[in-house]
Amino acid sequence: MIHDTSSEPPEIHMSFDSFTQTLNLSKADIYQSSFIDRQQTGRIRKEKTVVKNLDKIFGAVLKISNKKGFNTMSMRDLSRECGLSMGALYNYFSGKDDLLEMLQHQQRTVTGKILEERIAAQSSPRSKLKTAIYTHLYLSEALQPWFYFSFMEAKNLTGAEKEKTLASERATEKMICDILVEGQNQNVFQSHDPQLGASLIKALLQDWYVKRGKYARRNISVDQYADYVYRFVEAFYVRE
Repeated sequence: MIHDTSSEPPEIHMSFDSFTQTLNLSKADIYQSSFIDRQQTGRIRKEKTVVKNLDKIFGAVLKISNKKGFNTMSMRDLSRECGLSMGALYNYFSGKDDLLEMLQHQQRTVTGKILEERIAAQSSPRSKLKTAIYTHLYLSEALQPWFYFSFMEAKNLTGAEKEKTLASERATEKMICDILVEGQNQNVFQSHDPQLGASLIKALLQDWYVKRGKYARRNISVDQYADYVYRFVEAFYVRE
């Protein structure tokens, strides 16, 4: 069956530069939920102080973890790197497990919120699919150390926090799967297995930030990678 594309909106154009210009990824926004959580404990009250110190703490954690791993990082290492006293650090978290949960929570919250908002702003399955792919890749590029850290340290999570991370992974796949199903229902996408397709697309998105060095050595930009992944998926799913 030939699909009539005359009623579809024009294809959206995206680039990493325009993405970062139009999307507010300020530290104040990223750390907002941490401030609210910590404010409820009564430990800290001034938001400006929180943003400044969480910037130091999280930046130091990512730097140290990249060099020697989170597990081998001591609180003294963190104190030395971020320039805050041991006592000041414990105002923000009770220990390394709590700190790891904070970092994972922030990455999940930011990614999920922005993906949902940008996909919801699109009307057609094709534009939603393209938006999901490009947005995820651009976010992981803008926050690459954070994405890589979250992926590598997820294995060290236990209990409820580990389940939250797994649930977040499933939620991202479900977003993509729902788009594929919507497109199939509208006869825009071919009837390939949407759940398996969503899993494969998620793996391609993940490869960008997990193996970032490989693509850097090949001089492949995030725009080139996003274009290729979308065209690859489009060729498999979209009806002519």
